[in-house]
Amino acid sequence: MQNLEQAPEQVAAASSSGVFGFDLGAALQALWDDAVVIWAGGGPAMIAIAVIALAMFAIGCGLFLRLRAKGYRAVPERTWRHWIEYPDAREGPIGELLDFVTGGHSVEETAFFFRQLRTNELPPIERELKVMRIFVSAAPLVGLLGTVTGMLATFGALSSGSGGDKTMAMVAKGISEALITTETGLVVALPGLFFQYQLGRGFDRYKAFLAHLETVCTQVFHRREVESEEHRARRAAQLAIAVQLREHLQEQRSEVATVPAAGGTTSTRPNETSARQAAGRTPSHDPALEA
Repeated sequence: MQNLEQAPEQVAAASSSGVFGFDLGAALQALWDDAVVIWAGGGPAMIAIAVIALAMFAIGCGLFLRLRAKGYRAVPERTWRHWIEYPDAREGPIGELLDFVTGGHSVEETAFFFRQLRTNELPPIERELKVMRIFVSAAPLVGLLGTVTGMLATFGALSSGSGGDKTMAMVAKGISEALITTETGLVVALPGLFFQYQLGRGFDRYKAFLAHLETVCTQVFHRREVESEEHRARRAAQLAIAVQLREHLQEQRSEVATVPAAGGTTSTRPNETSARQAAGRTPSHDPALEA
């Protein structure tokens, strides 16, 4: 029982002491020491390569986070199409984007908002991508510069003609500097090139998303304008029909009021006849005619 209880402690002690043949802490320390020695042997060009690497990956990480914050890949197309028709359901970065670009009420205003969006959003990202491309191209060139300086140091040691171990040490140092700078420049440039390519693809996808979103918004606003014009046309047609019906009814009433009688005279309307009879002035009751 005591052996079983002591087993985890023995395993931990064995792993920390390197009984299994691998000590993680010692391996990391040895790797760091080797990196420091190699870095110191690269000469002054290593400082420039370090600055390029830090700036390049800082810009790359910033671009990655900025494109990721757009949220254009996290929201399905069906969802943001629904948000165009129903503004109250919008949320997140895409919802804020739709609130901006759909602030107008016509196709022209929508196109203006999209132009303004591209002017504000795209040029900063394009500039940072260009700077990152410059750094990716500059890293191996700086490494090549270190190679040249290392080879110059090597040839200088050989031309001194002193010979012996001192000359061999100087030659070895120059060759080491030449190779280390070249290797470091390539090690920095290759991941940076891949990173820059992925960021460029993400930027192209974002531009394609904006173009597709503009097309859909334009179609929606165009359909609304067409429906509004059709509604106005139907309303105008209904008003025209109502006016024609009113004029037709008025004509019918005037024709009924002036229908010709059999003796060639015109008969008055019933309301006028009754009014005359009530006043005692109809032809059958006129006192002057009876006399």
